[in-house]
Amino acid sequence: METPYSLPDKLHEECGVFGIVAEDDSIDPALAAYNALFALQHRGQESAGIAVCKDADLSVTKGPGLVPEVFSKEILASLAGAKAAIGHVRYANSEFSSGFAQPLLVRHTSGPMALCYNGRLSNSHHLRMETETRGGIFQTTSDCEVISHILIREHLRTNTLEDAIVNAMHYMIGAYSIVVLSRKKLIAARDPNGYRPLCIGKIGNNYAFASESCAFDALGGHLIRDVEPGEVVVLQDGKLTSHRCGIQARTALCSFELIYFARQDSVIDGAAVDFARHKAGMCLAARSETQGDIVIGVPDSGLAAAQGFAQASGIPYGIGLVKNRYIQRTFIQPAQNTREKSVRIKLNAMAAVVKGKRVIMVDDSIVRGTTSKRIVTLLREAGATEVHMKVSSPPFLNPCFFGTAIPDRGQLAANGKTLEEICRLVGADSLQYLATEDLKTVTSDLNIGYCDACFTGDYAVPVPAEDISLSARVAL
Repeated sequence: METPYSLPDKLHEECGVFGIVAEDDSIDPALAAYNALFALQHRGQESAGIAVCKDADLSVTKGPGLVPEVFSKEILASLAGAKAAIGHVRYANSEFSSGFAQPLLVRHTSGPMALCYNGRLSNSHHLRMETETRGGIFQTTSDCEVISHILIREHLRTNTLEDAIVNAMHYMIGAYSIVVLSRKKLIAARDPNGYRPLCIGKIGNNYAFASESCAFDALGGHLIRDVEPGEVVVLQDGKLTSHRCGIQARTALCSFELIYFARQDSVIDGAAVDFARHKAGMCLAARSETQGDIVIGVPDSGLAAAQGFAQASGIPYGIGLVKNRYIQRTFIQPAQNTREKSVRIKLNAMAAVVKGKRVIMVDDSIVRGTTSKRIVTLLREAGATEVHMKVSSPPFLNPCFFGTAIPDRGQLAANGKTLEEICRLVGADSLQYLATEDLKTVTSDLNIGYCDACFTGDYAVPVPAEDISLSARVAL
């Protein structure tokens, strides 16, 4: 089945990766991967996949849909007995193709290798062209396949897979968090800038890697630490070893991991996501002069920010919008009128809460503005006398080249418009964005730096020309 695609009005969550090795019989790696991917489902709803090492060989099961749609009880039973597993959930800003689903399994003279990847290489086109001139053949346009070619090439030049990954990091520019499974080891690697999160946990006696710490919590485990930018961590024979690529780079975790992408119960690079969003709301309140009767948040990532705003402003907090959790994301609907209808199905305004009140509505972002406009309309139809919109991120002004599905600059609501014009676009009585300088407060608990290029244009690494088409900027 093909998933229809249209340009997003909310940002795509990033992909999610997971990997685990069983050191004893207390855990089934395939089942653990299934449950971990379920916990990471917010990072990708287009496809899911699991690769296992069983009977001295690797195999992959993957397909379109949510985790429980791809993996039946019968499929999970067939994967039982594996000694290790890696998994992936995916969002992409293009039409679904089975060739894009991960993990990617490749076989070469050094043995089979399964790869999961989250991010985007900004020099992917150059690496692909270079590989093709050397005789490389590609089946898809995915960065994951490009990375696999580079790893195989470097593995033929080195003694170990981890050495191959370290070498490959000197060629790859951009965002990538990777887990790689071979017959003998599980490896996790994070780009030198640390754009995408990746962490190490333990479930009983078993080590694991994941995009977010909530995956370990779901398995009854705990977070040990984050994979550091530029680090390659090898799990073999029950022991972890660390290797460094030696590349000196400015660390730049995507700030939207804290604002929107990550699950609120995760901890990323030392920062508790829920607390970061709470601080964003407090920063908004500190700069606000808006009078209101109630503060509400747009589920889910706007809720903590709304609570922070309410606490700092002294205005009561309430549940003004209820979310239907069983509908697909609005931005994967095929046409604008369908998306607008889906907003009403996805969200319902609580008339008993907002009727006759001046409502302060807190959301995480405005991309194109059509969803924001529809939510404002819902609140007015429910009886709100005023709707004042507060946004817990600065205005989007620039494209992202590292995996976040921000549309071309011309389609961004903030492009070329004044604050008053954007306010009229969404139909609110007033509009306030988070000040760019307040990102320092929101991200203050991070133990690495953060990227704010989509707001400021300050990219941590060289980026390609902006005339690259959307289809060439697929996030895998």
